[in-house]
Amino acid sequence: MIEEAAPAKLNLALHVRARRPDGYHELETLFAFVVDGDTIRLDPAGPPGLTIAGPFAAGLSGEGDNLVTRAERLFAERVKPVPPAAIELVKRLPVASGIGGGSADAAATLRALARVHGVASDDRRLVDCAAALGSDVPACLLGRAALGRGRGEQLEPLPALPPLPALLVNPLVPVSTAAVFARWDGVDRGGIEQGGSLAAALTGRNDLEPPARAIAPMIDGVLERLRLQAGVILARMSGSGATCFALFDTVEARRNAAAALAGEPWWCLETALA
Repeated sequence: MIEEAAPAKLNLALHVRARRPDGYHELETLFAFVVDGDTIRLDPAGPPGLTIAGPFAAGLSGEGDNLVTRAERLFAERVKPVPPAAIELVKRLPVASGIGGGSADAAATLRALARVHGVASDDRRLVDCAAALGSDVPACLLGRAALGRGRGEQLEPLPALPPLPALLVNPLVPVSTAAVFARWDGVDRGGIEQGGSLAAALTGRNDLEPPARAIAPMIDGVLERLRLQAGVILARMSGSGATCFALFDTVEARRNAAAALAGEPWWCLETALA
């Protein structure tokens, strides 16, 4: 059995530029990753099938097919005709939460299969599989800071980010990505500034915050509490929500912020940028 990490994805900035004729939206986004997330365990000799464990396993219990099984199937169809394996997904990230949980799981499945079957991680066929699985899956397959354009799948790798302490907070309310995009007001407020990715994030924004907050007003409370904490460098919603994040200047500041929020009925993860 091998293990492959599926770290949470953050959109440090997310600028929506236009609606596209194909139903998607033209984006510019700064992808970053943290050191914690889900885990994929793959045993090519075990009984075929997917099992799901972890604190958020119940959120996927009704799915007969999900991104992990789709990734396995697509790998066999497009990369190498391998038999089904035994796969365990340890689900530690909330479902439908804007931090790429399903996309990260799919990317980790592709990486695990590539390791087992001797396929290079940058093999074009693997990248094509990722793009076919979803807009965030190529970034999760890359697994490092990048500027995403198009649907988010056109990636420009960026210099490594400093390992800033981070606190992820979700009010435990799932938010539909489609519903959030449908409420975008259609105004192009400009692209992401050039320069270092952290500097560009600080001057950027998340254009999906207003529609997500309209759908799930609890996000307002999360962001307000995060922005009031000492030592915060940046506090923002990630993706289409509802997870919000704060980057801190010290581990102590992050620890104090987590303690301050401990009484809230929210999911919190103390972590750091990878």
